Amino acid sequence: MRAHYLQHVEFEGLGSIASWLEADGYEITNTRLFESAKFPNLKKIDLLVVMGGPMSVNDEDDFPWLVSEKQFIREAINSGKPVLGICLGAQLIASAAGAKVYSNPVKEIGWFPIYGISSQDVSIFSFPPSVKVFHWHGETFDFPSGAIRLAKSDGCENQAFQMGKSVIGLQFHLETTPKAAWEIVSHCRDELVPSKYIQTEEEILSVKPERYKSINQLMGSILSFLLRKDG
Repeated sequence: MRAHYLQHVEFEGLGSIASWLEADGYEITNTRLFESAKFPNLKKIDLLVVMGGPMSVNDEDDFPWLVSEKQFIREAINSGKPVLGICLGAQLIASAAGAKVYSNPVKEIGWFPIYGISSQDVSIFSFPPSVKVFHWHGETFDFPSGAIRLAKSDGCENQAFQMGKSVIGLQFHLETTPKAAWEIVSHCRDELVPSKYIQTEEEILSVKPERYKSINQLMGSILSFLLRKDG
């Protein structure tokens, strides 16, 4: 089994996803788009994970590889492969599927709750009614045609969606570890300007280990769902 991830900046890696995949016996490979836009043969991978990054999906003039990346994501979706997008990754899935990505009315940076949208359909992933998760985004997306809303927040209506049975996009970060949180703060602290949905560096980094454990477990549940490990 092989999981491949698309990485846009060096400081936003797999986080807790790596240990989950390794424990489940996956070989992990990646495309570091800030170095090279070489993509694997889709037939040789079993899961595609699209990570976050500070750029916009609309910045194709500045980052020409976004064009080929969206095409690769589109092909992965059409092939029926499990695909998971996180923050920029979710926006890339939306864009690849023909939806618009644009500035959210407010930036969300820090630990804020999302609210799960309940469904009786067992083929739809179910989030808890409320869970505090880690955010770092200034853009949002329309849902692709046929996508189902999984979660929302006070600051951003479109927080998570599912397409079919094998594609999930998350505007927020469940893979974040203490090291990952420190990395993104250290590289992007210039965005921490006072605002309703922007926390201070101290607020972001002072959360207890139990918070990370909680979101990492939720990420594990999503991976199990996409890979049908629970039946």
